[in-house]
Amino acid sequence: MKVIAFAGYSGSGKTTLVEQLIPVLRLAGQRVSVVKHAHHKFDIDHPGKDTHRHREAGAFEVVVASSQRLALMREFEQPAELSVHHLIAELYDGVDWVLVEGFKHSDLHKIEVWRDAQTTSARRALYPDDPFVIAIATDVPGDLPAPTQLPVLDLNDADAIGAWLLANADRFVYNAEHHV
Repeated sequence: MKVIAFAGYSGSGKTTLVEQLIPVLRLAGQRVSVVKHAHHKFDIDHPGKDTHRHREAGAFEVVVASSQRLALMREFEQPAELSVHHLIAELYDGVDWVLVEGFKHSDLHKIEVWRDAQTTSARRALYPDDPFVIAIATDVPGDLPAPTQLPVLDLNDADAIGAWLLANADRFVYNAEHHV
């Protein structure tokens, strides 16, 4: 499997870019999974549903499946910050690409999503100091906050970014043994 992360600040366009890349890669015959970092307490379940009732009753894990999908919900008794590598290990082996959204401080190859509106002292670009940033997707290529020799991709052209990923696919092969 190939793994690429998309890092940037909230509101930079990471979710939109990942959403647009999924069909681009699918049209190229690729099976795509997504790992997304969520903040704090989130829920995908709803009160009154059987799975929610099981969790509320104290189940550590609840797996719900149908002929078309499977969902696993796991409750942590103590707060646990799983690494992105733990989450990738949970994925189906037959996937071609894993698009990781968030985890901006991970040791994965990543594309930084940068918008000009982010330029503040509190929001410094990652690419000047992060050796894992291998490209920048931006809507302001002439106004990046620091010079770079990295590839600069058009944030508004998911087809071109998908083509770049596919052309460089060997670069993104994930070796789980290096991350155990």
